[in-house]
Amino acid sequence: MAARRVVMVAMPCREIVEIGGALDIFYAANVRLPQDQGYVVEVVSPVTTVCAWGGLRLAADRSYRSVRGDIDTLIVTGIDEPDDARRDPDLVRWLARTAPRVRRVVGLCTGSFVLAEAGLLHGRNATTHWMDCDELARRFPTITVQPDPIYVRDGSLYTSAGSTAGLDLVLALVEEDVGRRVALQVAQRMVFFLRRPGGQAQFSAQLSTQMAEREPLRELQAWICEHPGADLSVDTLARRVSMSPRNFFRVFVREVGMTPGRFVERVRVEAARRLLEETSRGIPDVAATCGFGSPETMRIAFRRALGVNPKGYRSRFHTTALA
Repeated sequence: MAARRVVMVAMPCREIVEIGGALDIFYAANVRLPQDQGYVVEVVSPVTTVCAWGGLRLAADRSYRSVRGDIDTLIVTGIDEPDDARRDPDLVRWLARTAPRVRRVVGLCTGSFVLAEAGLLHGRNATTHWMDCDELARRFPTITVQPDPIYVRDGSLYTSAGSTAGLDLVLALVEEDVGRRVALQVAQRMVFFLRRPGGQAQFSAQLSTQMAEREPLRELQAWICEHPGADLSVDTLARRVSMSPRNFFRVFVREVGMTPGRFVERVRVEAARRLLEETSRGIPDVAATCGFGSPETMRIAFRRALGVNPKGYRSRFHTTALA
């Protein structure tokens, strides 16, 4: 098995966690692999200075135009604004010519727009940062944009959601190439979760809803997330914050933007998802642990939130830790 050549096109962008994080993942994998079975990573760019801060500059030594020879994996990192994808027509044409000769092509975060400009996502499933999914779908109606997953694979094309979701995707590439054991060792070295399944939502229940302005309600939201199996009825929650049920309901909706019941359901679905992904516990046990009361109630909630039943979710995303 020959070393895999990875070419990363570092796009100019104020946020570069994907660049450094992806390089760290490939480096950590190389530490655990024979030299002729690891990764040879090259960073190129359409610009000399990828990003600059006070006292620090990230510069690329080479232009993408200098790339020659076979490429195993081509990665395009994120850009600041969707319009930035159109600012270098030469790069777009280079990608369109190069991608057919590459085993797999990856767009991290808003790098998906660059791939789309090159015509590489035509007729494909793809994702990007949640704030830009609607814009990707508007500009490129032939792309089936999936706003929820943290990354999407369609054949040899891979795209990820925002920022750190790209690291989940890169870690998944390592697992795909050299197996789960090495990927787990990489994750442990980086104190990193192995690994969020690609179909996992971009938001946790805590992130997908606004936090209340009042401290008692913020604390209550955190408590709900920590105790999904508890009695989370409106009456019980109202008592915890010393409010009448009617006033609690009204204030919660005003500050959180959804009813207490809807928030509780999101928290319980998220807790159940984690158990389905990470354990082999039976669905009735998971439903009871997460406060659903019955497997049927959990099934309805999963259908409503994720468009799939618990059994189907587990069959797609279940992972088991290695001993």
